[in-house]
Amino acid sequence: MSRIGAVELRDAVLDAGSFRSWDDAPLEVPVDQVYAAELARARAATGLDESVLTGEGTVFGRRVAVVACEFDFLAGSIGVAAAERITAAVQRATAERLPLLASPSSGGTRMQEGTVAFLQMVKIAAAVTLHKQAHLPYLVYLRHPTTGGVFASWGSLGHITVAQPGALIGFLGPRVYEQLYGEPFPAGVQTAENLLRHGVIDGVVDIDLLRPTLDRALSVIADTPGPAPDAAAAEPIPDVPAWGSVVASRRPDRPGVSWLLRTGATDRVLLSGTHGEAASTVLALARFGGQPAVVVGQRRVTGGLDPSPGRFAPAHRTGPAALAEARRGMALAASLQLPLVLVIDTAGPALSADAEQNGLAGEIARCLSDLVTLDTPTVSVLLGQGSGGPALAMVPADRVLAAQNGWLAPLPPEGASAIVFRDTTHAAELAGAQGIRSADLLRNGIVDAIVPEHPDAADEPVEFTRRLGTAIARELHGLRTQPAADRYAARLERYRRIGLP
Repeated sequence: MSRIGAVELRDAVLDAGSFRSWDDAPLEVPVDQVYAAELARARAATGLDESVLTGEGTVFGRRVAVVACEFDFLAGSIGVAAAERITAAVQRATAERLPLLASPSSGGTRMQEGTVAFLQMVKIAAAVTLHKQAHLPYLVYLRHPTTGGVFASWGSLGHITVAQPGALIGFLGPRVYEQLYGEPFPAGVQTAENLLRHGVIDGVVDIDLLRPTLDRALSVIADTPGPAPDAAAAEPIPDVPAWGSVVASRRPDRPGVSWLLRTGATDRVLLSGTHGEAASTVLALARFGGQPAVVVGQRRVTGGLDPSPGRFAPAHRTGPAALAEARRGMALAASLQLPLVLVIDTAGPALSADAEQNGLAGEIARCLSDLVTLDTPTVSVLLGQGSGGPALAMVPADRVLAAQNGWLAPLPPEGASAIVFRDTTHAAELAGAQGIRSADLLRNGIVDAIVPEHPDAADEPVEFTRRLGTAIARELHGLRTQPAADRYAARLERYRRIGLP
């Protein structure tokens, strides 16, 4: 596996000739003769005076601070002098309100300096956390190899974290593990690709693609929002029966959040690569009509649903891991002070022992709590099925849109029928009686606007998702112009009054 040096990383990311070093002479620390000789050899071999370089440059004209390790300098290890340099750079980036790109490549703590070096990770982590608390971007690119205390501190605190393809990334280096336990570390675990599959990092990005990836992320996080989209043309909403919307929402070819991001948004950066149950949640940065947002979306997964009343085949359901991923999106929006767009499309909660034991109810409660009190603009989109607690957990936003065939209910209509009639054959009747369709939700003040389908989103996926993306952009722009305190108070009052006379 080839290593990417600090200078190579710097030059690959920044505009040509834009880098300005922030590095002063390294802090002098007490060293013995053996360690002094090691430092001298490292300086001669690398042309650097420490294991880390810091400074600023531009990425397509935007000022960005950079901190990068050099592995060839004593394995990129962090001692007192290196930590002081990193901390000073992070603090300067915070003071000058710059996005910060950190790129570790390190074996961790510098063993020659012992426990004192080990404790340096605390002050680096503190500086990074204060940078993030100032709502400034902290972006991480993990290079081969990154292990030990560096990975367990400032290497794992990114708003967005991507890694070099094939990179060795792990807490305990495999050579140390084998020496300690007498057997090799399991193969394939400490790789960038495996960590992506398990949602530990957000992406695996080749060095040649890092600059455009960073550009897209900064276009959402740091660039000025676009102008207001044109006003929507008035369009009558047809009187579709509730069961007709349920059937339409379950079509396997109905466009979901992936369609919306692909054709209704720009500047997309997909985050988190979880597999299994948590993969039912999409997390991304994107712009809608020039309006930036963090996007949290439920990825629709059909399971051979039979649309006939009284027959309900199981589909993929939303469990606690998927809701925890949604909460990560809420936290990301709050930290970066970006609007949040939530896309609801779920057949309902996972009903299993694992879901119960892993805290499904608690995750629903925490999603509700986090969302309704979030201090950034929020827009929820009822795109398709809105069944049960996982749908409710993503509803209470400043503005709520519904696709014409979107619906919201405490249970799927078959479940409501089972409770009321002790069978599932009355599903269509219950769907109509419970007021679950978009027109009923609009009348009851649960949604603010309906996005038409002509006549069904599955028959016009590109046109529909573009129309929906424009509707989202209008809402985001409108919310951005409101005073934050007024917007927050209005949200709380709205949900206090739903259902009251």
